[in-house]
Amino acid sequence: MNVLILTGGDVDIPFAAGFLREEPRPLVIAVDGGLRYAKALGIVPDCLVGDFDTAGEEAVKPYEAMGVPVMRHRPEKDCTDTELALLYALDLPDVSHITILGAFGGRFDHALANVQILLHALKKKVPCFLADPQNLVFLADGPVTFSRNTMWKPYISLIPLTERARGVTLTGFRYPLSEAELSIGKSLGVSNELIREEGFLDIKEGVLICIQSRDQRD
Repeated sequence: MNVLILTGGDVDIPFAAGFLREEPRPLVIAVDGGLRYAKALGIVPDCLVGDFDTAGEEAVKPYEAMGVPVMRHRPEKDCTDTELALLYALDLPDVSHITILGAFGGRFDHALANVQILLHALKKKVPCFLADPQNLVFLADGPVTFSRNTMWKPYISLIPLTERARGVTLTGFRYPLSEAELSIGKSLGVSNELIREEGFLDIKEGVLICIQSRDQRD
């Protein structure tokens, strides 16, 4: 089962609509401010999560009247609404793939936290992506294959989430690596590209933030 989480950063509506056309109908979780994007997309979420300090209770009531489950949380809590939604999604039976839209473009503290909470999915070995028109972000702690046939952004950057990522090997890339170490505070892994139809990443130790991106003008 695919899950789509709509959260409260910036969501490009044409991009989101295109995503929904191309993906099998996902289970949709709207997170507080993400409710406005569900409305703009003309979809009824399968679940609402949050403290709703952004959307307001009036925005929640119509969905509640339709029987949509609402998971309310107090504003004073130890997790962001997006983290709570991700934890809920990971507990669903047969979840195979999670995409989060609205993770970027608003407050930077939330954007940074959204990258870090991907660790929950990585530990459960559930593919989870943050996506917008310019970026596709996920975490890796082992082998990854990048293919020109499936990539829709030309640049690939690898940034360590842990203090160090050791044994990093890249083949099929413009800038290859062999058993390299990427560490926090250096930009060695930024802005690589494929030179073959497929490129391969391997990591022996640590976690990398993998970012497929394109320039805004592309």
